[in-house]
Amino acid sequence: MTAATSHHTPHHTSALVLFSGGQDSTTCLAHALERFPRVETLGFDYGQRHSVELQARLVVLREMRERFPHWADRLGEDHLLDLAVLGKVSETSLTRDMAFRMESSGLPNTFVPGRNLLFLTLAAALAYRRGIQVIVTGVCETDFSGYPDCRDDTMKALQVALSLGMDHRFLIDTPLMWIDKAATWRLAENLGGQALVDLIVEHTHTCYLGDREHRHAWGYGCGRCPACELRARGWERYVGEASNL
Repeated sequence: MTAATSHHTPHHTSALVLFSGGQDSTTCLAHALERFPRVETLGFDYGQRHSVELQARLVVLREMRERFPHWADRLGEDHLLDLAVLGKVSETSLTRDMAFRMESSGLPNTFVPGRNLLFLTLAAALAYRRGIQVIVTGVCETDFSGYPDCRDDTMKALQVALSLGMDHRFLIDTPLMWIDKAATWRLAENLGGQALVDLIVEHTHTCYLGDREHRHAWGYGCGRCPACELRARGWERYVGEASNL
């Protein structure tokens, strides 16, 4: 089974979701709760400018339990790891007060080198200790802004390396790998109906600047940073496609 596979075999009974409290990871959490009897969540504090997501993720978890009682029994322990060292070695617009721009490498300066590699390695270590077989992450090649650590090939390589290095057969599940933001909104609707879409709009956090003051149809944010622009475009397509049905 490859990293891009979203189905599971019967022996996969538990999942650890990399959960930031944003749109993508909340959709991935719903995806996991529909499929696995036991689901735990993992977040990281790495000195991100948009640290408001650390509070948003707790609100989303609370709302998921309250609004979806059929998932509540499956939603287990939440974990938060301190990765301040990542912020210290990263000179990026997500960890420093600097303007968003493209670098000479062709990558946006929102790219935090090694972030997903480190996230997934630590997730695997935690999953090993917790007896969890599946690691779910919201990486995506369609809307990934050129990030090399979001590519399907990277996920497949990590799945092999982590499984070999820990002598534990991990599955890295990437349900969003081949879909865009509009399709991510649709997936959320398919998983949890309008209630899940409303929860994502109101409580998840995407904005790189941590703006929770300005409310848009798609949720809170500055409306100008790359994350807000991507979320807004996806919402517009999602709403437009729904109106044409």
